[in-house]
Amino acid sequence: PDHLPLSYAQRRLWLLGQIDGVSSTYNIPMALRLSGALNVAALSVALEDVVARHESLRTTFVEVDGVPYQQITEIGAIGSLLEKADITEAELSAALSAAAGYCFDLATELPIRGWLYHLNADQHVLLLVIHHIAGDGWSFAPLAKDLTLAYEARIRGEAPDWVPLPVQYADYTLWQHELLGDESDSDSAIAHQLSYWQDTLKGLPEQLDLPVDRPRPTKASHRGGYIPITITSELHGKLLDLAREAQSSLFMVLQAGLAALLTRLGAGNDIPLGSPIAGRMDDALDELVGFFVNTLVLRTDTSGNPSFRELLSRVRETDLQAYAHQDIPFERLVEALNPTRSFASHPLFQVMLALQNNVTASLDLPSMEVTAEPVDTDTAKFDLWFSFSEQRGDDGKPQGLVGQLEYACDLFDEETVETLMGRLVHLFELVVDNPDHSIGSFELLDEDERQKILFDWNDTTQPIPDATLPELFEA
Repeated sequence: PDHLPLSYAQRRLWLLGQIDGVSSTYNIPMALRLSGALNVAALSVALEDVVARHESLRTTFVEVDGVPYQQITEIGAIGSLLEKADITEAELSAALSAAAGYCFDLATELPIRGWLYHLNADQHVLLLVIHHIAGDGWSFAPLAKDLTLAYEARIRGEAPDWVPLPVQYADYTLWQHELLGDESDSDSAIAHQLSYWQDTLKGLPEQLDLPVDRPRPTKASHRGGYIPITITSELHGKLLDLAREAQSSLFMVLQAGLAALLTRLGAGNDIPLGSPIAGRMDDALDELVGFFVNTLVLRTDTSGNPSFRELLSRVRETDLQAYAHQDIPFERLVEALNPTRSFASHPLFQVMLALQNNVTASLDLPSMEVTAEPVDTDTAKFDLWFSFSEQRGDDGKPQGLVGQLEYACDLFDEETVETLMGRLVHLFELVVDNPDHSIGSFELLDEDERQKILFDWNDTTQPIPDATLPELFEA
């Protein structure tokens, strides 16, 4: 069509851009250290090859009479995408952070940029930044694979000999609109799923009462911080064992634990958590760069002080129903439910939980060692975002969970978030051995925290309150 519509996910990001103005909140960076003899010219052309291959990476978003449309840039008009700079190791971290904060003008600029930092003859760092409107976490795997193939061809002086992509993102967009159908048709997929979610999320709390350090500002700044998540291989294995016993998934165990913790910290008994789902419902989409990920709202009922096993059973039932109704775009759900609009918080949920299982992006350049380079974006999309990833040995045995907890600096201090994460891990350690105990019976403080409280009280002139030790710790 002359005017190609946006996918539902793209439309929401476009609308957020209209409200908030250009920002880096929805940038996705990937930084890689390249050690060895790099052919810079070949890499630069290879990046252009990849952008030519994936239409999503050469799409701008134009507005006609107030309606946004996708506009695909011709291959010949792509131009150079790689900015090059000489830099020292001491300057690198700040340079990566600044570049990752680049603000795309989606109406006029392609939604991808690259920076190549030259450290010395054998050391470079490549930073690729994609705006979320054109890609998601899954997208980096096919992007890295195609960049590898294109670079190998270009150092031979050839153009890459691609296996043609079965579809482009524009095909998916049109298919999505056709699949979901018209809401006015009661038999359509979108009408059926919308009815389910309206019933499921009726009366959802507008905001979770989280243990914040500061009142919520009237408009979120989206400034964020991060702390690492580490769970031992032993606890990882026990969490998996509990999941198998309960005929549930590791994600469901993590969800039940997080909901139980938030309830214990005063967030109430109705805990909505956001969770991303890949949204690639056809194998033809697996090799495509694009924004497919959808967000589910998983409403967790912790009322009645259930045992952890009972809570896990509730979570399993809720999640299986959610997965069966996963096609409706989160963006359309927000429009339909029409929660109170606020610049201060995310609609429908403020805490996100993810167990990452994306294919790992691997750039395998000839005669070079490629390793991930950390890059800090200093942004937060939610109040809290718990992102876990499984580590497995060659034999498939659990080797621990790693990840990061992203938090909104508007609300939390780093120390508070570290305490929160410590309590979550401690709760997991308790529930794997005592899943039939009620969630209200678990002692949230580990031994180090108990000793610290006693030390703090003993270090003051005030007497310890007239309370038993467990009551003191709960307070």
